[in-house]
Amino acid sequence: MGVHQRRSVTVRAPGKINVFFRVGALQDDGYHEVASLYQAVSLFEEVTATEADGFSLRFSGPIDCSGLSTDDTNLAMRAAKLLAAHTGFTGGADLTVLKRVPIAGGMGGGSADAAATLVACDELWGTGVGRSGLHALAARLGADVPFALEGGTAVGTGRGDELSPALATGGFHWVLALSDAGLSTPVVYRTLDQHREDHIVDLGPQPELVKVDTAVLQAVRVGDAGSLAEAMHNDLQAAALRLAPELTRLLELGESRGALSGIVSGSGPTVAFLVGSAQEAAELLGVLTRAGHRALTVTGPVAGARVLDAR
Repeated sequence: MGVHQRRSVTVRAPGKINVFFRVGALQDDGYHEVASLYQAVSLFEEVTATEADGFSLRFSGPIDCSGLSTDDTNLAMRAAKLLAAHTGFTGGADLTVLKRVPIAGGMGGGSADAAATLVACDELWGTGVGRSGLHALAARLGADVPFALEGGTAVGTGRGDELSPALATGGFHWVLALSDAGLSTPVVYRTLDQHREDHIVDLGPQPELVKVDTAVLQAVRVGDAGSLAEAMHNDLQAAALRLAPELTRLLELGESRGALSGIVSGSGPTVAFLVGSAQEAAELLGVLTRAGHRALTVTGPVAGARVLDAR
C-alpha cells in the first residue's frame, strides 16, 4: 500500500474594525447594550484543516504566537470540537493557523480563526452542515464569530451578538496603526463607567438602548468616505485614550498628515485611519512607519470565511 495522502482544506476569514461603537448604560447584571458597525477588512487569517484521528493546533505566519494557547481554550480548537460533537463526527483534524491579524488588537483574529475552522472542517469531513447551520454554531462560540463567517459590513446590537447585514457599496481605504499598549477590554469599560459616573451632571444619564446613527449607515450605503469620516464614533475611545495617552498623539499625527478621520477600533488599542484613496493610504503608511509605528493598509468591506483550496 502506498502512503495515504491526507486531505486538507484551507479557508480564509477576515479580521474586522469597528467603525462605530455606542455603549448603553451599565445594567444591573454588569453588562451594557452596545450598537456597533463592523467592517470586515482585507487582513485575513488562514486555517488549514488536515485529516487526522485526533485534534491538534499550531500557528505559523508573521505574528509572534508564542503566547497563544493551542489546547481546548483556543477558539479554533473549540470550533472544530463543537462541529464534531454537533454532527457526531468521530475523526479529527490537524489545524494550522496562518496568523496575520494582530493578537489582542480588537480585530477579531481569534473569531476569524474559529469561523474559518468551522467552514474548513465542515468541508473536510463532508458533514454538510452548510451556512445556516454553521451560523448557529458560530453564535455559540462568541459574538464576533458569526460576523467573521459572513464578512461585509454589519450592525451588531444587544450584547454585540445580534447581527444584521448593512447595505454597503464601494470600498473604503484604511490605514491601521497597531499599538503595543495592550488594553484590557473590561478595564476600558470600567474606565468608561467611572467617567460617566464622575461627570453625571454634565453628561446626564445614559440611555439603556443604543443604536447605530443613520448617518453612518447612509455613508456606508453610498460608499462615501468623507461622510463616513464625519459620522465615525466610539464611546470607548475616551476611556482608551485615558488609559493609553500615547494613542492621542497617534490620532493627532494621522489626522494632521492626511487621514480624513481616525478612531480607536472597539476597546483598542488598534487605531483605524480612514483615507480617501490607495495613494493616500500608502503616503500615510509611510508617515506612521517613519514615526516608529507598526502600521498596515487594508480595504473593506471584504467577504467572510471562504474556501481557498481543497486537496
